[in-house]
Amino acid sequence: MNDFPTGYQPQGPTGAHQFKRGLRDFLTGAMGSALLLVLIVGVMWLVEIIDYTTGNRLDAYGIIGWNPDSLSGILFAPFLHGGFGHLMANSVPLLILGFVAAIRGIGRFLVASLIIIVVSGVGVWLTTPPYYVTIGASGLVFGYFGLVVARGLFDRRIVDIVLGLCVAVAYYSLLWGVLPNQEGISWQGHLFGLVGGVLAAWFLRRKRPLTT
Repeated sequence: MNDFPTGYQPQGPTGAHQFKRGLRDFLTGAMGSALLLVLIVGVMWLVEIIDYTTGNRLDAYGIIGWNPDSLSGILFAPFLHGGFGHLMANSVPLLILGFVAAIRGIGRFLVASLIIIVVSGVGVWLTTPPYYVTIGASGLVFGYFGLVVARGLFDRRIVDIVLGLCVAVAYYSLLWGVLPNQEGISWQGHLFGLVGGVLAAWFLRRKRPLTT
């Protein structure tokens, strides 16, 4: 027996329902991204407190240029900082840029973060003077900047383009950090972090079907 009157066809979700569902999914993803970034930065602060109480001994686990024994420092260096001032300077842009980078999905964000860390770390290891120690999350900050800006160019989604333009306008001054113009600042980490972010945006770009 037909459950619907003659001529009636069941309708799919209305535009209002789709909008509400999309908004709910967006807010859920945004909350997850925010919590993840707070957790990451919180771990950095915990590590710096431990480092401070142990006489900065953890800094030795950073990236040491051309030292094969320090290659593991590529993974550790972003969580180490040269004091609370250094960490505070990185925390705010890391939270903001990291959140914007993670809003497209936590899985993609984690893969992008790994790409940025590896590219930045290897670049620092190869280009800094031998046995020069590099620590800090600046590579991630520059990487997320490059990721968000380049993502709009590669994916050509209106939301990503708008976000990329907003980030570019708000943080364009970061680009000065890729130049070797400040003593004691790892411009190499900034430069290769930016490169890593662009590479991550390309690697994770939205694939389009080929047409013939």
